[in-house]
Amino acid sequence: MYESYYGLSDKPFRLRPDPHFFFGSKGHKRAMAYLEYGLSQGEGFIVITGEVGAGKTTLVRNLFNQIASDKIVTCHLVNTHLSSDDVLRGVVGGFGLPCEDAASKTTLLARLEVFLRQCEQDGKRALLVVDEAQNLTPKVVEELRMLSNFQTDEKSLLQTFLLGQPEFRATLHSPGMSQLRQRVIATYHLGPMDSCESNAYIEHRMRTVGWRGNPHLTPAAYAAVFEYTGGIPRKTNHLMDRLLLMGFLEEMQEFTDADVDTVIRDIAQEFQPPPPEAAADGADGAAMHAAGAGGLSFGNQYPAVLDERMMRVEKSLTSVLSILKKIVRSPSSYNIQQDSNE
Repeated sequence: MYESYYGLSDKPFRLRPDPHFFFGSKGHKRAMAYLEYGLSQGEGFIVITGEVGAGKTTLVRNLFNQIASDKIVTCHLVNTHLSSDDVLRGVVGGFGLPCEDAASKTTLLARLEVFLRQCEQDGKRALLVVDEAQNLTPKVVEELRMLSNFQTDEKSLLQTFLLGQPEFRATLHSPGMSQLRQRVIATYHLGPMDSCESNAYIEHRMRTVGWRGNPHLTPAAYAAVFEYTGGIPRKTNHLMDRLLLMGFLEEMQEFTDADVDTVIRDIAQEFQPPPPEAAADGADGAAMHAAGAGGLSFGNQYPAVLDERMMRVEKSLTSVLSILKKIVRSPSSYNIQQDSNE
């Protein structure tokens, strides 16, 4: 919505992970070095943990952009609320193999082994990336460890990256995970950015889409953004996106700390729980809507779909607002108003 107003080629602060906007803070550079090191080893497990929104998925997608697709075949699991059998089906299906419900575990393992050995014969390597690893039960983690047993006399046929929130470290260090820990060749915790990195992160994303200083953020505005977000990239994206939207609606060319505080208050109000009566009415309305849509709720759709729909709505609103602004500013509208007053 605000892109054309500020002369930007795209939205700089999308919530979905986008390697095009990858910013190499000290922590992200170090985490990337661990991933690259693990990739060069071609075996074992690499574990990367970090807070919600710290940029773990963006990190991996940036790695995917760098590796040669003709040399490494990847499977990226993002849904980890799975049983041990389901996670096996997820891996098999993620590598593009048949994983019908009727197939037994033995059949699926046999298919996966054939695939991995074929990759090795073709000079390729197989990489499994598991996101949201904190949701994995010990039994599922053990299932993933067992998959690392596929190997030739010289090397492993499957390498695994585990990405998760800090809680996964408790799982990793629990008594039953000793065999997995022996196969972890590197682990790193991705922390938040500091204040200087947060400022540079904002400007980096803006410059990536053509920003040339408009809008301008005062030093106090940058400080207010960092104080609220704590240097977490996703929280920074959310706040900055709303700030630019307000700037477009209010036709602002500069943001101060007071403007940032205004947006923060708006966000806080939006996330306040509704009164009990309103919550009950909303639940009934949501249930009726879900039933009318075949039991599917809009809020449960994939984030990319939601993002695309929001973009369409924003473009429509931009057109309407532009028309309204022209009508208000045009001399004809002024004459019409005078005539009506007379």
